[in-house]
Amino acid sequence: MTVLGLMGKPNVGKSSFFKAATLKDVEVANYPFTTIKPNLGVAHVKTKCPHEKCNPKRGACIKTNRFVPVEIYDVAGLVPGAHLGKGLGNQFLDDVRRSEVLIMVVDVSGTTDKEGNEGQGNAVEDVRFVLEEFDRWLAKIIKKQIGKSRHAGKSEKMEENLMDLVGLGISEHHIKDVLREITPKDDCFDFATALRQRAKKVIIAANKADISTKWLTELETLNYPVFATSAAYELALRQASEAGFIEYIPGNKNFKIIKKLDSNQTSALKRIQEFMDKFEGTGIQKVLDTSVFELAKLVAVYPVEDENKLTDTKGNILPDCFLMKKESTAKDLAYKIHTTIGDGFIRAVDAKTKRVVGADYELKHLDILRIVSKK
Repeated sequence: MTVLGLMGKPNVGKSSFFKAATLKDVEVANYPFTTIKPNLGVAHVKTKCPHEKCNPKRGACIKTNRFVPVEIYDVAGLVPGAHLGKGLGNQFLDDVRRSEVLIMVVDVSGTTDKEGNEGQGNAVEDVRFVLEEFDRWLAKIIKKQIGKSRHAGKSEKMEENLMDLVGLGISEHHIKDVLREITPKDDCFDFATALRQRAKKVIIAANKADISTKWLTELETLNYPVFATSAAYELALRQASEAGFIEYIPGNKNFKIIKKLDSNQTSALKRIQEFMDKFEGTGIQKVLDTSVFELAKLVAVYPVEDENKLTDTKGNILPDCFLMKKESTAKDLAYKIHTTIGDGFIRAVDAKTKRVVGADYELKHLDILRIVSKK
């Protein structure tokens, strides 16, 4: 399952983002270090479903909108010096290490200082210092790995020891690519930065945009995807939907009131709709979807047993939807279903075209395939 990591300084709305994305019961408060322990939850990315009567085993399908689960970490807010243990320190950087995409939640309104207290802030500098903290934390680990090589007196072992970094969600080819350009030395900071830039994608959730978008234009100069967001509004909508007051599909630009509301509730929903009209939604679902489908470069694929009825052996319509890397093949999908199916792979059938495809067929977004296997 793809892992997303929520990062940022304290009191920028990370926990609200996390709760809105997962509806998991986490503490949300207006003070630094609300998140004392890392929160791991399941969010959902939104894509099209080819059949309006599907029966998902995981996630959900709402009016042909398929919601596919992904893991998401919310870690405690980082402050300058976190890599040295300041604030809540390294443990929270460690919690986000497996994340393929780092969702940088910042206060676009500029109403919190670097420590997460009320005051004047600079959202651009917040992005820079949080990424620097991550890089310095990673550099310490790299330096330790290199130290093992030097201590053993075998410099040729350096690359081999650096391969231990795969435990941080960094692939071997990323390590080799950076080694061809930079040799780790001294504090290893430059090497760590280059490695993070290859291995971890960054997206900015310009949160608290319902208060002000003061820093939005400046954030867009950082060359990362940026979306104006209001985690507070998204959370309010999802809770109102669960309570049966409104009909709301996450990621949509509007909602429908279905139960009588008092004047305060009506007024609050009016403000939310005005925000959604301006930004085409609350931005939360956009951040999740962009993280998975554009930055992590995954495609949603539906495996079936019957390519005509689009069902499994029990008659369930499109029960599974797997997120696979774009370069994945039909045989990779077979292994995703089960090892024995992958081992016995014979061919696959494209349910849309009824065309037979081979093991090396490259998966496309929203493919529906039947895998034919010996086992």
